[in-house]
Formats: sequence, C-alpha cells, structure tokens
Amino acid sequence: MPHRSGRSSGRDGFLRMLRTEWAGFRSARGRVLAVAASVLVTVSIGLLVAGGVRTTCVTGKGEGPCPAPLVGPDGTAVKDKYYFVHQPLKGNGSITARVSDMTGQIRLPDAVPGVRNVKEGVVPWAKAGLLVRPSLRQGTPYAAVMLTGDHGVRMQHNYVHDVAGGPHNGPQWLRLTRSGDTVTGQESDDGRAWTEVGTARLAGLPETVEIGLFATSPGAVWDMARAFANATATFDQIKLQGADGPWRRDDVGVSMESDGKTPHHPGGVVESGGKLIVTGGGDIGPATVEGGLRADLMLIGGALGLIPMFVAAATFLTAGHRREPAGTGPAVGARPAWLLAARAGVVGVVGFAAGLVASGLVIPAGLAMMRAHGNPIQPITLGTGLRMIVGHAALTAAAAVLALGLAALVRRAVVAVGLAIVLVVVPYLLATAGLAPWLLMITPAAGFAITQSIPAFAHVDVDPSLLGGYYPLPPWAGLTVTCGYAVVALGVAIALHRREVPFGGKLPLAR
Repeated sequence: MPHRSGRSSGRDGFLRMLRTEWAGFRSARGRVLAVAASVLVTVSIGLLVAGGVRTTCVTGKGEGPCPAPLVGPDGTAVKDKYYFVHQPLKGNGSITARVSDMTGQIRLPDAVPGVRNVKEGVVPWAKAGLLVRPSLRQGTPYAAVMLTGDHGVRMQHNYVHDVAGGPHNGPQWLRLTRSGDTVTGQESDDGRAWTEVGTARLAGLPETVEIGLFATSPGAVWDMARAFANATATFDQIKLQGADGPWRRDDVGVSMESDGKTPHHPGGVVESGGKLIVTGGGDIGPATVEGGLRADLMLIGGALGLIPMFVAAATFLTAGHRREPAGTGPAVGARPAWLLAARAGVVGVVGFAAGLVASGLVIPAGLAMMRAHGNPIQPITLGTGLRMIVGHAALTAAAAVLALGLAALVRRAVVAVGLAIVLVVVPYLLATAGLAPWLLMITPAAGFAITQSIPAFAHVDVDPSLLGGYYPLPPWAGLTVTCGYAVVALGVAIALHRREVPFGGKLPLAR
C-alpha cells in the first residue's frame, strides 16, 4: 500500500470534513431559509429606497427634474460655481496678487422660524485666489492657488486634486504661472521670497487661456444639509505677465430663480483704488452630495440583511447533523478546533455567495429604477461598481464568520447573534443617523466602508453620517477591520477548543 504523508492525509481529512459540514448546512431548511432571508431583506430594502426616491430642482424654467450631474475631466461629479475676474492669456505668463482680506456670510439655523439667521464669517473651505482654465465652460480642467477660510493656502486642480501649502489665514501673496501645459502655484509672506505650493499638468491646454482672480464658498454644513454661504476677498498688488487687457467679469455657474431672470445668490466685484473686491458663492471641487444619488444607497438594507445570516452562522455552530464515521480521518482532523475551522469555511463561502447575489441584484436594478424616475445619479466607474458588489459579498462572509466565532466563544447561539448585532448592525444604524460615526473606525461595522461609491475628499466637508456619504475609513481599510475581528474571534475560539475531546465524543459548543 503506497505511503501517504501526514500532511496529505490531514488535508484529505479536512476536505472530507468540509464536504460533510456543507452537506449538514444545506440539509437544514431553517438555515437555508435564513440565508435566503438575508438576500431578500437586502434586496427588498434597496429596491424600496430606489422606487421611492423622487428628486426635483428649481431652475430657470421652474420646478422640475434635476439636470444630470456636471462631470469633471476624470468622470467624477463636480461643482463649478464661482465669481471670476479674468483676462485672456496667450502663451506663457503669470498672475500675482495679494489676498489682503477675506470675509463672508454664513446662514445658520433660524433662531426664529421664518427669520433668516445670517452671520459674518467664512466656512473652512471658502476659497479666494488665482485661477487658470481653458474656457469658462463648466467642468473643464483648471488649476488654482488659493487662500481658504481655515485650511491655509492650497493648490488645487481638476476638482479632485488638492495640495496643502502654508497654514496661513492672514494676508498672503499668491502667484500662478503657466508654462505650456504646466501650471505652478506659489505663495509668499512678503511678495519677495516665494515658496512653491504645487504644480499641475493640464493636458491639452490651448494657447489662449483665461487667467484671473476668483472667490467662492461652499455652503455651511448643518442638520444634514448645506445652507448658503459666500466669501468676499480683497485683492491688491495685482500684476500680470503676458496679459494686459480689460478685466472681464463672469459669475460662472450662477443659477436662476424660478422666474428665469433673477440670479440665485449672485456674486460680484467692486473695483476701488487698484483693489478688486470679489464676492462669490458655490464651490470648485467634487460634488459628493449635490452630484446626484449615490449607488451605495442601494445597499442601505445590507446591515439588516446580516441579521438572518448571523442566525444561520450561530446555529450552524451548534448543529448536531451527521458526522463521518469514526476512523475515516486522522485524529487531528477530528478535533473540535478543526471542526470550527471547517464550519467557518462553510459559513464564509455561504455568506460570500449570499452577499454577491444580493449586491449583484440590488445595485444595477436599483440604479435603473432611480434613473427611470428621472433622478440624477452620481457617476461611478466599472471598477467601483465591481468593488462594491464583491466588497459587500466579502463583508457578509466576514460578518458570518464573526458570528460563528462568537457562538463558539459564548456557547449560546442567541447570545452570539445578539453580540453580532450590537457589534455590526447597531454602529451602522447609529452612523446612518449621524450619531457616533467614529464607531465605524473601531467596530466590525467599519467594513461597510467597502460599499462606498464616492470616495472621501480631504478638501470637502460633509455631514458626518452615512446618508451624507461619510465613511471615516477608506474602503479596503474598513473591510480589513471587520476581517480582523472575524479572524480574532475564530482564532481565540479555535485555540480554546484545540484540546477539547475528539468529536467522537460530544462537542462542548452552544445550543
């Protein structure tokens, strides 16, 4: 008889155990129904949300369907609204100016209903500075160096790119230089010694561009919404190289009231004694909320959909289904530790498959429903869509393994399910409501970050809630946290059961 190594024999024994456990899982109708319920809950809630959403906008033609989101050079939904005082620049050249003062207005929640509560001040990402772009058409490439309300000097380009300069909030000299396709931003405290903030390459920049001064301000974030804010900047010490014509004034992206004639929150400029005082509202940057409905809203029922999966995983750990006859595998394969590992493998695969089916159905179907109802949708790439679908499946698998590990530790299925809900579902629901979003960094609920469809941008303030698109961790980092919890729970359980009796006896597991 040919000799088989212990490693090969152990592997075959473990594979037999996996097959046995898989047969046991699918033979129990209750667990199969729980998995089906997990898929049904996730898909049903997502489709209910998609079917119930109706967005309207007030435009110059009155109230009606919202326009499609404005898209930037890389396909991201963007905002492109500001007041621009500019001149055409042919060929290479530069503009230099000092931002000597920056003020603004912020609307706060009304202290008296119906009475606007507006105070003086600027929001942290109010912007005033120097900008160059090929034309005034919204969504086209640009580069700008600017002073912000509370983030110092920044160099930004093409909406999604941001480089920090010095932490200045007072008067500051700025310079923007165009050389071919390359734009360089600089800053200075005194107008003599200059420091480079950053450079940007704007591919295909035409020979003649528009260069000048701008001011804008995103709205103040409060109560899961944005309220009006503007910024007013005083520019002096203005010098141009390569351009020397009359200033042109444009309120880029200004919208009209329902009468189609009155500008909504218009900007403006006042010229006085060699100074230009520019006022603007809006933003130049990613449109994380205003850019349309997000694809990750289709998975808003994913947390509740995990509860049936927790039940299936925890009760599977306590199952007493048929075993392989004694002696069919090596002794090492017959220990409770190996049985835990085999059952974890089964629930992990089942969870992944269930999550894949749920997300693979609800995301494309939900987006199609929202589009059919005339809702604007945030554009996402194919890669992002696949990451959301596969990521939700991986999250479901990790959460199922976590529930099984908890059941092995506490030895009671109902307690394990409760713990899993407290650790995963409750933090998600709190974060959705804007409460304790930091829980999505330190609990297994962090894994929901893998489903985010719009990335977080350092230069955009959002309401700290999942409904506002806020995830404190990047996608893969969040999933890693959940997987870490699952590995630790299962690893500790395996270590505790490693010296338990072989499963020819009775497993001391939960019921």
